[in-house]
Amino acid sequence: MSDISAKVTAIIVDKLGVDENEVNAEASFTNDLGADSLDTVELIMEFEKEFDIQIP
Repeated sequence: MSDISAKVTAIIVDKLGVDENEVNAEASFTNDLGADSLDTVELIMEFEKEFDIQIP
């Protein structure tokens, strides 16, 4: 797993409280990982902070 993938996975596991094995490129935040709209916003904010990017 690349460094970026590992960081993304760690953020998802931390924010959503899911098992690392559930997180993969095909997993849907809402349908597969149980995220709601607030969780999605929090994930986006964390990705922006961690990677110093803007997600529209």
